[in-house]
Amino acid sequence: MAVSAITGARLTLGMSLSSSTRSRTVAMAVSIDPKTDNKLTLTKSEEAFAAAKELMPGGVNSPVRAFKSVGGQPIVIDSVKGSRMWDIDGNEYIDYVGSWGPAIIGHADDQVLAALGETMKKGTSFGAPCLLENTLAELVIDAVPSIEMVRFVNSGTEACMGALRLARAYTGREKIIKFEGCYHGHADPFLVKAGSGVATLGLPDSPGVPKAATFETLTAPYNDTEAIEKLFEANKGEIAAVFLEPVVGNAGFIVPKPDFHSFLRKITKENNTLLVFDEVMTGFRLSYGGAQEYFGITPDITTLGKIIGGGLPVGAYGGRRDIMEKVAPAGPMYQAGTLSGNPLAMAAGIETLQRIKEPGTYEYLDKITGELVEGIIEAGKRAGHAICGGHIRGMFGFFFTEGPVYNFADAKKSDTAKFARFFWGMLAEGVYLAPSQFEAGFTSLAHTSDEIKKTIAAAEKVFREI
Repeated sequence: MAVSAITGARLTLGMSLSSSTRSRTVAMAVSIDPKTDNKLTLTKSEEAFAAAKELMPGGVNSPVRAFKSVGGQPIVIDSVKGSRMWDIDGNEYIDYVGSWGPAIIGHADDQVLAALGETMKKGTSFGAPCLLENTLAELVIDAVPSIEMVRFVNSGTEACMGALRLARAYTGREKIIKFEGCYHGHADPFLVKAGSGVATLGLPDSPGVPKAATFETLTAPYNDTEAIEKLFEANKGEIAAVFLEPVVGNAGFIVPKPDFHSFLRKITKENNTLLVFDEVMTGFRLSYGGAQEYFGITPDITTLGKIIGGGLPVGAYGGRRDIMEKVAPAGPMYQAGTLSGNPLAMAAGIETLQRIKEPGTYEYLDKITGELVEGIIEAGKRAGHAICGGHIRGMFGFFFTEGPVYNFADAKKSDTAKFARFFWGMLAEGVYLAPSQFEAGFTSLAHTSDEIKKTIAAAEKVFREI
């Protein structure tokens, strides 16, 4: 592991532990010093996480960050730059999480930061229209085949909530189909056989979700055309939309079978049902026009997030003009947001999209990600491990099973205990992977061939040890 570049920073987290249950603050000061050896130490992260658990449920603000899937406790991050990240103990890592997808050009990119700096001089939030919204909307509409109009929101969850309400408003129907292991945010109707943190924690559903909220949600295994045919047959004229991740990233990396998308497009058209691609993860990552451009299938509605905000909170949903004109104030379907179209997120998104539009972007991502995945899988097999995986452009994943993996049931055959050992072994070697078997990984334009080679070498060492 390389020596950290962090020097001299001090982080103060609050200062006393009161016996009162009504008012508690946790005393803790963390100084961040440069590392002098290659040994992984997490003393300060342990102290910070212990304090966090007194302040936030489980010590985190999103469940998968808690490392429940891999055991131990999370590393607490101090800073990121390019393809690297540093924790508060001074450990440096090559990062393949990329803030879970947005960091396609690398963390804390100088040009994005400059654009944010100029925007902040004018203010951080207006609560009113701004020209940056027009600019980002034009970029999105020009890029994504299905989108003729777009509505910006603040997260992928909001985008999917809006898309669901819109599909129901447009069709006058209530039932939807989603796929087991696919995650479309934490809105009640989607928390049925969901992926991401739900899969990581092994939660089949969530307490607090009424049966009425999920009664109209039908589920099927991913890649199973026969199951979809049966659902349409049993619910004739009742299905508003089919929601899917065009490439699954929230149950691990799972690709569609060659005919799957075209089958869904055909059956939805035949039944006057809307096809909704959740491209929060795949949008602008598999190609500039997203998974729909990559596979040549145009849905009716698309949800976006992550990359279009350049690392700031953002989401969007868009589609055909006749569908989007149902959204208020153009139409009767209500949806709103105080910080929607926030100028900072718009500015970061504009700069990011302009950068990835440059020639060679996706060829480079495909090259380095292919080398990474091929190297890891070959190293695992040489060491005698059952392992399979794959990639598309800058998105990848692997499972500790012989495979193939076509759906969530297949993914759950993976040896998660072995994955946990692999994760911690790689962390000790200075490589940060998603802390769950059921999450995809990401590369960026900031990753170098040398870093890919170092990662493969680390994997070879860890595979021998586990």
